[in-house]
Amino acid sequence: MIHGGIKYTLSGALSGASEAIAGMPAHWRSCLRGEGDVDLRGGSVLSDHFYLWSANNTAAKLTTFLASKATRGRVGKVAKKDLPAILQNLGFKGSVYKLVDMVLDVPGILRLLAAQAKEQIYKIDWQHARLNSSGNSAAPALQIDIGSDTLNINSKAIIFAAGQGNEALLQNIGATAPTMQRRPLHQVMVKHHHPHTFYGHCLGTDTTPRLTISSHFCEDSSRGEDGSQIWYLGGSLAEKGVGMSPGLLIDQAKAELNTLLPWVNLEKAQWATLAIDRAEPKQLNFGRPDQAHASWAEGCKNVIAAWPTKLTLAPNLGNTVVELLDQESIKPSHQETPNLSLPAPPIAASPWQVALGD
Repeated sequence: MIHGGIKYTLSGALSGASEAIAGMPAHWRSCLRGEGDVDLRGGSVLSDHFYLWSANNTAAKLTTFLASKATRGRVGKVAKKDLPAILQNLGFKGSVYKLVDMVLDVPGILRLLAAQAKEQIYKIDWQHARLNSSGNSAAPALQIDIGSDTLNINSKAIIFAAGQGNEALLQNIGATAPTMQRRPLHQVMVKHHHPHTFYGHCLGTDTTPRLTISSHFCEDSSRGEDGSQIWYLGGSLAEKGVGMSPGLLIDQAKAELNTLLPWVNLEKAQWATLAIDRAEPKQLNFGRPDQAHASWAEGCKNVIAAWPTKLTLAPNLGNTVVELLDQESIKPSHQETPNLSLPAPPIAASPWQVALGD
């Protein structure tokens, strides 16, 4: 989801997080049109907006805020005749707002990006590769064993952008900072044949959405859609589900959907859960970072550690990395890319395809 921060305003006020990403949907849309700093033409948008809905009438303070000048251009009230299909039921009595947020087909976006740099992307077998570091003033180099030969790759800047994998990479080279934090979630996945896709946050009493739903399609082994779809459930459900058994969390999810959308029949649905960690630079009291983070690793003069913190902020991360390189006058050499005789990595399967793809 590429969101513009409105879900961070459920306390009824703007915040640093909401303002830091306010311009991100427009940035991504310009790239999808081929007018931005990265060409994403051909990328698939699953939904060009996200909904914010309440099961009942929202609190007056929040309703007033969402209608205020502070959110103008980022949120709009939805008339009853324009409600998404799943909420066009006599049992629905709440309010609905449309956000500028959008949902991308992430595997498709990854394929687009990989195709633009296919001559520079390699899959490394870490059983035969290592980062070589030799002390506090070290400039680590990548060493790869290829057959009986060892390939040494030296660089003025190595960028770690491996999500939670950054933690082990930084430890391996002896970097003392930055350090990483993990904020866990326990998501729920529901495979069903309900006809309507839906992308929305349900308002609750917390400052995070009570429930977030996004829709994704399953594919069979020949990559043809089998007619089913996945609802990927997050929000407070996923945060409070940390530490719960999959069975207990699935029961909680069933109860929530039965309360919020009782007219949707999920009797024959398949259920699974996904425990994940949000990998981020360490914050005071393990709070949520407002922006993407990139900084030079302490103790290793040629390593940048980078975390986008969320997909929305990937452009923000790219700009930060470029600024760090510019400060050190580091530019691409544009040398001819050598043939390393290494395979290209595949695009990873989505978690719902792994858990519920059969």
